[in-house]
Amino acid sequence: MISFPNGKINIGLSVIGKRADGYHDIESIFYPINVNDSLEIIESTFDQSEITFTSSGLEIDGNESNNLCIKAYKLLKKDFPSLPHIKMHLHKAIPMGAGLGGGSADGTAALKILIEKFGISINNEILLHYALQLGSDCPFFINNTPSLATGRGEILKPINLNLSAFNIIIINPGIHINTAWAFSQLTIGAPVTNLNNIISIPVVEWKELIYNDFETAIFSASPELALIKSSLYEAGALYASMSGSGSTLYGIFEKSNKPTFDFPATYFCKWN
Repeated sequence: MISFPNGKINIGLSVIGKRADGYHDIESIFYPINVNDSLEIIESTFDQSEITFTSSGLEIDGNESNNLCIKAYKLLKKDFPSLPHIKMHLHKAIPMGAGLGGGSADGTAALKILIEKFGISINNEILLHYALQLGSDCPFFINNTPSLATGRGEILKPINLNLSAFNIIIINPGIHINTAWAFSQLTIGAPVTNLNNIISIPVVEWKELIYNDFETAIFSASPELALIKSSLYEAGALYASMSGSGSTLYGIFEKSNKPTFDFPATYFCKWN
């Protein structure tokens, strides 16, 4: 069975408090985008290993045991020991560590494939519980619909936000941002704008009202990112922002405006 997990962008991101469990409370809009990985899972009849994992596309950093697709299998296997041995292949196209939620999307897709393919009977509430064990923003990819995210990012309120009438460009320059460092630079406080009202605010007004708390410190440390955002506005973007704690930026343009950019060939650039 094959799935094509998609990424997401953050529209606004406020960090409003640090929790006793070490996580932070946030407020953000999670919006799905058309940047996709590909994940295939088949039953492995002859392999001795419970799971054989291979990948292609973008190189996946880190220890394989930390891969959320593998963790998804082990999470289910613990509660459903009859889950058979599998082969899993992931083709990575979503930039990693980029604020696009690609790893979370892949892990959630693995959960959904395994449950469907092998007939595991659980309801949506339990599925969300498994997703949250993988990561704070994994539950978003269960229903994969525009949502106001609060708490750690796991409390999701679907909202009626449709940006299909606009062009959206996704740009990642490949700059690594240390998430722990980024959080350490924040001044935590209440959001400037109540994102719950976003659907009543025209996109053209977002520039002055909707902010990503991480931008100030990260742009200071990586001026290249600030230049990308400026270039988006210079090209006529109605709204431009960094997604998550970076380093991806995106710009929202009128449908009639799809400018050409002269970014380095090493940049990841994709129109939605």
